[in-house]
Amino acid sequence: MKHLPLLMYTTFCGLYSMQTEAADKKGERPNILWLTFEDTSAYEFGCYGNKGVHTPNADSLAARGIQFMNAWSVAPQSSAARSSLITGCYSSTYGMDIHPVPYDTPADIFFPQKLREAGYYCTNNSKTHYNSTTDNKICWDECSNKASYNSPKRKKNQPFFAVFNTVTSHMGRIRTFHTDGRRDYTREGIYPALLSLPAYVPDLPEVRSDYAGHLEAVQDVDTWLGFFLKDLKEKGLDENTIIFFFSDHGGCIPRGKGYLYESGLKVPLIVYFPPKWQHLAKQASGKEYSLVNFTDLGPTVLSLAGVKPPKHMQGKALYGKFANKEKRQMQFALAANQLHHFMPVRAVTDGRFKYIRSYIPYRQFALRNYYQWGMPSNKAWDKLVLEGHNTNPNWKLTFEAHPAEMLFDLEKDPDELHDLSGTPEYAEILSKMRQALSDHIRVTGDLGFFLPTSRTGHILYDKVRKEKYPLNELYTLVETAGTATTASLPMLEEAITNPLSEMRFWGVVGYAKLAREKQISSCPQALLALLQDSNPYIASEAAYAAAYLGKSQESVARLIIPTEEKYRKIGYSSLECLSLDPDMRDCIRPFLPELREAAETLPRLENEDAGLMARGILVNLGEMDIQDLHGPEAYKKGLKLNYGRRAPTQLKEEIYAYYNQNRNFIVFHMYFHVRNFVSGHGKVYAPTCLDMGTITHAME
Repeated sequence: MKHLPLLMYTTFCGLYSMQTEAADKKGERPNILWLTFEDTSAYEFGCYGNKGVHTPNADSLAARGIQFMNAWSVAPQSSAARSSLITGCYSSTYGMDIHPVPYDTPADIFFPQKLREAGYYCTNNSKTHYNSTTDNKICWDECSNKASYNSPKRKKNQPFFAVFNTVTSHMGRIRTFHTDGRRDYTREGIYPALLSLPAYVPDLPEVRSDYAGHLEAVQDVDTWLGFFLKDLKEKGLDENTIIFFFSDHGGCIPRGKGYLYESGLKVPLIVYFPPKWQHLAKQASGKEYSLVNFTDLGPTVLSLAGVKPPKHMQGKALYGKFANKEKRQMQFALAANQLHHFMPVRAVTDGRFKYIRSYIPYRQFALRNYYQWGMPSNKAWDKLVLEGHNTNPNWKLTFEAHPAEMLFDLEKDPDELHDLSGTPEYAEILSKMRQALSDHIRVTGDLGFFLPTSRTGHILYDKVRKEKYPLNELYTLVETAGTATTASLPMLEEAITNPLSEMRFWGVVGYAKLAREKQISSCPQALLALLQDSNPYIASEAAYAAAYLGKSQESVARLIIPTEEKYRKIGYSSLECLSLDPDMRDCIRPFLPELREAAETLPRLENEDAGLMARGILVNLGEMDIQDLHGPEAYKKGLKLNYGRRAPTQLKEEIYAYYNQNRNFIVFHMYFHVRNFVSGHGKVYAPTCLDMGTITHAME
C-alpha cells in the first residue's frame, strides 16, 4: 500500500501521455476562451489575498491553473488596454492611446484574423473598444451580443477562440453621485466597516461604500465565471478548452483606474489548462511571479493554436509551440490620455522597483475625469483635500504637481507613497530605469507624444514612416521638456518656432515647466505669439506658461474664450491645471461671470462636457461644492441607480423560469449593461439597472 501514491501518479502520467499523444496524432487543437471583465485590481479576489470578498469559482480556477502575480495591463483605461490585447503591441505604437477616441490604424494588426485563417471559429461578445476606425468586427466570424462558441455556425469539432466581456464590474456600477439609497452590502457577505483600505485613500464612508459596491460586483463576476465553467462541462467542452480569466485594468477606488500606480495596472490573470493540454504549458501550475503584460496574450493565443506570431507583435508567447523561453526583465505601461486632458505618462518596473515618468509634470494626476468623479468616493476625497480638511499628506499627492520622475520600491512600499527619485543611494537604479524607458519608447515607436490634432485624416503610423518624421529628435525634446533647466533654453527656443506642431508643443511644455518652478521670469515674444497658434493644444499650453510669466490676464482670457467653440474644452483643461494651483486662483477670479455662465448654459450631462469642466474649475476656486459638480439633476438620478441595483422581487420567478427554459449559455449571457437588461428574447427590464448580479440575486 505504501507504493499506492506512486502507482496512482504513474498511472495518471501514463494516461496523460496517451491523451497528449492521441491529440497530436489527430492534429487536434485546443479551444481558447477569454473571459474579460472590467475595472478590477488583482487584490480584489480572494485568491489574491482579499479576505472581504467571496470568489469561490475564481479561487478554484486559480488553484487548478496558473495564477499570475505580476500581470500588468498595458494601460489603466479600457480602450488603450484592449487595443494592446487585440494587436499584441503597445497601443502607443499605433497611436491608439487616447481614451476613448478612435483613429485610423493599419488594417492588418488584429490577430484573430490569423486564427480564422488557421481554421479557428472566432467570436467576440462583444466589446470592440480598440481606439481604431478600422472595422473592428471584420476580424471575427461573429461579433455581437449573441456571439458564442455555441453558435450553430461553428462546424462540428471546429476549434474556437471565443471572447466574452461583462461590464458588471465597470465603474459605472458605483457611479451614482452619492450613496443615499444604496443597498445593504452585508446581504452579500461584504462588510464595509471591516474592509482593508490602502493607505493612499482617506478612510471615509463614501470610500468604504464604493469599495463594498465594487466587491459586490466582483462576486457577480465570479458567479458569471461559474456559468461558463458549468456550460463548458455540460457541452463536453471542458476537457478541450484553455481558459483565460482577467480584468482589462485596475479598480474603482480612488487612484485606481486611470493611474499608472499598481492599483491601476496590476490585474488578476488566471489561465487554466485542462490535463489534455497541459503539455502546452510545460505542466506549469500554481502561482507564477514572472512579469507579463497584455502584449503577451495575443502571441500566446496564436502559439497555443500552433500559429506563429507575426513579427510586428511586440509581446512574447508565454506558452505553446512558439513559446518564448526568455523571462521578461522589464515591464512597461502607458497612461491612456483622457480626451482633452493630454498628458502622456509612462511606467516601467523590474518587479521590485517601479519608475513613473510624467512628461508634463505640472499637470496634476487628479485632473477630473467626470465619469470617475461621479463616484461618491472621488467626490468625498476631492472635498476633503480641496476644502482644506485633509490631515494626511498621502491623500493629497494626486492633486498636486509631481516630479517628472518617481521611483518606488514595491517590496517595501507597495502603496507607492515614498518617492525615491531624489535619494542618492537609489541614483543608479533611477538611471537604469530611466534608460530602459527611454530605449522602450524608441524601440516601440511610441506615437503617444503626437497631439490629437495630428492623428486625423491619415494613418499616423504610416505617415511618420513615409515622411521620415524625426522621431528621435522628438523623443529627445519630450524627455528634455519634462526635466528642463535653464541650460535647456536654447533647445526650447528653437523648438517653439519649429514648423512641426509637436516640436512647438513640447518646446512650450519646457517653458511652462521652467515658468511654474520660477526658473525663468520673463515671457519671450515667440512664446507669447503662440497664444494665437492655429493648433489649440499649443495655444492653450502657451497660455498656461505665459500665465506664470506676468501675462496672466491675456493668458486666462485665451483659455476661457476659445477661437472656436469646439476647442473650448482644450482651454478648460489647462485652466483646470491653473485653478488647482492656489497661487494662480486670483488670476482666474476676474473671469468668474464667464465661468458661471458656461457652468449653467453649456452641456454637463456627458463625460467631459464643457459645462462640467467649467463647474469643476469653479469647485477648484471654492465657488461651488463638489457635490454640485453634475448639477441638481444628478441627485435624483443617483437615487434611481442606487435603488435599482438589484431586481425587484416580482421579477424573481420570471427570470428564474426563463433561465430554466434556456439552458444554452448564449441566451443566459445576455446583455450586461448598467442601465438596463435586455434578454435574448428581446424583453427589456427598465429602469432597474439589471446586470449579472441582478440575475444572481433574483435566482437566490
